[in-house]
Amino acid sequence: MHALKKIRPLRRIVLASAATVSGMVMLLSLKPHASPQTALALPVPSSSASASGGSGSAATGTKTVTGDTVQTRWGPVQVRITIKDGKLTEVTAVTYPTDNPRDQEINSYAIPRLRTEALQAQSAEIDTVSGATYTSDGYRQSLQSALDSAGS
Repeated sequence: MHALKKIRPLRRIVLASAATVSGMVMLLSLKPHASPQTALALPVPSSSASASGGSGSAATGTKTVTGDTVQTRWGPVQVRITIKDGKLTEVTAVTYPTDNPRDQEINSYAIPRLRTEALQAQSAEIDTVSGATYTSDGYRQSLQSALDSAGS
């Protein structure tokens, strides 16, 4: 028998062992997904509103309205707004997709950006957040619903 044919089984064992060890090292070097809930700090609205409409105070000119729940591909989105003296002063995402870590990660940056844009624009004419198209569309639709209900 030739000398190289005797080494071949040993060569296969060494290569398989090296591949297994490399694979295990790569798996162990993966970092666990960080929970984005710590990054998401949405303000709690100061006045409560019913799910069917809103509440208002004639003395202060403050009105709180909850928009329609909009079903998106990844889950429902609903927005609550506060209008004081005809100006949009607060926008809060009441419901948005949080079923899995990816939804939480996306919405931890998308919801605050959408809120900021809505407050700056004083309308539902806001840009879509890249990577959060469905949430942005649902947010915009619910915001427009709330603005329509408030009479703005």
